Amino acid sequence: MASAPTTKKMMEEAMCSICLQLMTEAVSIDCGHSFCRQCIEDTFREKNPIESYQEKFTCPLCRKPFQRESLRPNKQLENLIESMKELECERLCEEHGEQLRLFCEDDGRLICWRCEHSPQHRGHSIELVEEAAPGFREILQIVLTDMREQENQCQSLKLATKEQTRQWKEKIVHERKKIQFEFDKLYNFLHGEEMWFLWRLEEKKEQTLRSLKDSEASLEKQSQELKSYIRELEKKCQQSAQDLLQDMRDTLGRSSAVELKVPEAVSLELQTVCNVSELYLDLKKMLKSYQVCVTLDPDTAHTDAIISENRRQVTYGGPQLNLRNSLRYLDLPWVLGCERFTSGRHYFEVDVGEDSGWDLGVCLENAPRRALMSLQPTSGFWVIRLWKGKEYVALTNPPTSLPLKEQIWVLGVFVDCEAGRVSFYNVTCTVSHIFTFPRASFSDTLRPFFGVSQGCTLFLNSQ
Repeated sequence: MASAPTTKKMMEEAMCSICLQLMTEAVSIDCGHSFCRQCIEDTFREKNPIESYQEKFTCPLCRKPFQRESLRPNKQLENLIESMKELECERLCEEHGEQLRLFCEDDGRLICWRCEHSPQHRGHSIELVEEAAPGFREILQIVLTDMREQENQCQSLKLATKEQTRQWKEKIVHERKKIQFEFDKLYNFLHGEEMWFLWRLEEKKEQTLRSLKDSEASLEKQSQELKSYIRELEKKCQQSAQDLLQDMRDTLGRSSAVELKVPEAVSLELQTVCNVSELYLDLKKMLKSYQVCVTLDPDTAHTDAIISENRRQVTYGGPQLNLRNSLRYLDLPWVLGCERFTSGRHYFEVDVGEDSGWDLGVCLENAPRRALMSLQPTSGFWVIRLWKGKEYVALTNPPTSLPLKEQIWVLGVFVDCEAGRVSFYNVTCTVSHIFTFPRASFSDTLRPFFGVSQGCTLFLNSQ
């Protein structure tokens, strides 16, 4: 005789997953799963008319498709179920060997009459199996109905999520086209304005050149007339007294009538002045929209770089003791910002003061810190330098001199990770572009980079 656990396992395998009872008229479908004939046919009626007409259905367990005509009786399973039913009728208590005709609701298990009188079940609610089964069958049907509703809800949510995915992709495509359209309009507008300003400039050039040419022609004509009079008078002066005085009245009259006509002054002031940054692009406002609050990372600071308590100021100072660790710069007074840039656009400003030397920009987080290296893009650094308070240099290879009209008091650093751009701006008063490094592909996280020399103090501006 099979043991109780074995019989229980066999009964679980022979149970219909739809009604949760031992199968009645067991039938199998293409995927190999079996169900009560009535249960599987009930699912046909739940489908919509189109699916029912096409006779295409999915297995309630694995969702594999099958056709209605593929249903086939599973006689072997039916015989097995009948055998198990017989075993169920003869099921005995493992402890006492008596038939399990009672059900203990407190413990949720079958017991025999001897178990009922044992201390283990004293005071428990106990019923006959035949009386307890219908109530629990109803409970299971309620649970089953709830599970089916949840499964249907899950399917609906899946469909809704798919629709959301489609809508989101469509929205992104629409937004991309909108952005491209707006920038195309801006490009076309700026190109048109450029052509208009250039045309006005050319028109002003030609107009002024014509005026200058007319003035030059007038002066040339007067010059020739004056030379003619001068030659006539010089000849007159060399004549005899009688010839000199002959027609003197007419000679003097003609001479007094000669007067230099100074052409009207031509203005060389340009009336067509185009300041794109002020007229069309509020560059400072654009940069400010990407501004981040940068603080200094004391763990990376060289011993000569003194960090303020609020971590927004670095000053060159005497060496500090007991500050060595593997993250710190060991050779020169450099320090990194705490912020890390991996994507997007970022902008920060540094008050550099005056008459000092500094290095400012960004670097790769994995750039070496324990040995001297060139601050160049090939080493992972995008930096500009003020050398001895006099010369601004972009540290390319070879370095690029930056002749500026105005001294930098406040330096702006702009990073576009996707575009691979690092740009610098003088934002002391108005915003003016200083330098942009050639496009790069950043291989690691970027961090703000600061270097100070003797007498230098750098302040990080807040938003």
